[in-house]
Amino acid sequence: MDHLLMRDVRLVPVRAGDVVPDAPVDIRIRGGEVTEVGPGLAVEDAEVVDGGGGWVIPGLWDHHVHLAQWTLASSRLDLSPARSAADAVRMVRERLDEWPDRPVIGWGHRSTAWPEEPVVSMLDAIDTDQPIILIAGDGHHGWLNTTALVTLALPVREGVVSEAEWFRAYGRLATVIGDDGSGPDAYRRTFDGAACLGVVGVTDFEFSGGFREWVERRRGGADTLRVRMATYADGLDEVIAAGLRTGDRLPECDDGIRMGPLKIISDGSLNTKTAWCCEPYVGPSPMGSPLGHPNQSTEELHELLRRATEHGLDAAVHAIGDQAVAEVLDAFEATGARGTVEHAQLVRREDVTRMAALGVVASVQPAHLLDDRDVSERLWPGRGDRCFALRWMLDDGVRLAMGSDAPVAPLDPWLAMAAAVHRTADEREPWHPEQSITAREALAASTDGLGVVAPGHPGDLVLIEADPLAELGSPAEVSAHLRGMGERVAGTWVAGRRVYP
Repeated sequence: MDHLLMRDVRLVPVRAGDVVPDAPVDIRIRGGEVTEVGPGLAVEDAEVVDGGGGWVIPGLWDHHVHLAQWTLASSRLDLSPARSAADAVRMVRERLDEWPDRPVIGWGHRSTAWPEEPVVSMLDAIDTDQPIILIAGDGHHGWLNTTALVTLALPVREGVVSEAEWFRAYGRLATVIGDDGSGPDAYRRTFDGAACLGVVGVTDFEFSGGFREWVERRRGGADTLRVRMATYADGLDEVIAAGLRTGDRLPECDDGIRMGPLKIISDGSLNTKTAWCCEPYVGPSPMGSPLGHPNQSTEELHELLRRATEHGLDAAVHAIGDQAVAEVLDAFEATGARGTVEHAQLVRREDVTRMAALGVVASVQPAHLLDDRDVSERLWPGRGDRCFALRWMLDDGVRLAMGSDAPVAPLDPWLAMAAAVHRTADEREPWHPEQSITAREALAASTDGLGVVAPGHPGDLVLIEADPLAELGSPAEVSAHLRGMGERVAGTWVAGRRVYP
């Protein structure tokens, strides 16, 4: 059916200044686009959906996802409860006791706070000939046994595999686990799980694969959500040779799968103490770098941005530390590139102002602040007021695009919104509440830049049983209300096609 009429729904004023009717309206979608909004629209030849007086918002986007990793997460050993290397080793032993003939792929440990450093010999002491690959919760290092190192063609060593070397090795995991559960059926299940939360699209920053893989996924049924596929530097030549520019439909694919940005990882992460900062970390420094470090030289970063711009690609540049953010903004200014700073976790006030002046989008994952609050205070003491500085960003006119970085945080936009509003997930007071934003601002940053549903919008809609912007009391109450919205989603449509339920 190419003609949908949604009856008796209330519009939500997503952005400041949006004006909505006091009474329910109808919404008509033809050819995948909203064509008419108003009361009492004629049925004509439409498929009719009774909205029952529910609330309609534009479809939600997660602007930063690693889709293959998120798809695989449910089958991996959850190491997030581990509080020491010994804890993690015990959990691995228990997994091998249950499944002795399978490799162990773990995810989620955060070793920065552990009393000891994870080393290869600890895993080698486990009586198994299976590869053991334990991926850090921020995705920036892998702790492997020697069997896994050899299988992945990595040099044998005692320490973890980190940053660029790890990102390259990650794409070879299929050599360890064979059919890795990331085929079209698995992606379709991932999409179904996202659609039930009101998600209609994601920007995929997966390390492996390329646009040719998406042809098979879409043909295999992973076709319900919109996807923007990023490329990394090692895939840039192939993308350029194919003539793909940001926003182009991928070859042999449907309209829902399009070329995204060039992704550049300019520095490391907080938990590995490799994010590049203006001031030193507290405590020992890995690789003798008390400030963290960049992953490219200034010249290399500028050249990547120039190539992206020359060939019509936006740039999405990972920058977590404040020195990395400053360096990336210098590169945007020098090259005239367009795009985003991904994460922007620690920023200086003057760099937020620069970000606005340059038109660079801040792509931030607010749920990370729930996990990183304590480690930030320990490793970056006195800098918490500049972490996840969402209020500064919006006050200065920076466009904010929110996401999850799944599987680092769950692919759940309502969790991200709640974190942005309340900035705590436990009984403690909010962490630097002066950087909180409103529920409306958080919702606006979780769509694809759209305000209240109107003619000309894509037919990407979410019907909710309750008003997500209901007037409530404290930030804690607003946050709890937002967290509950995922269970109140009554339907999700992409281009007028119902994808949930």
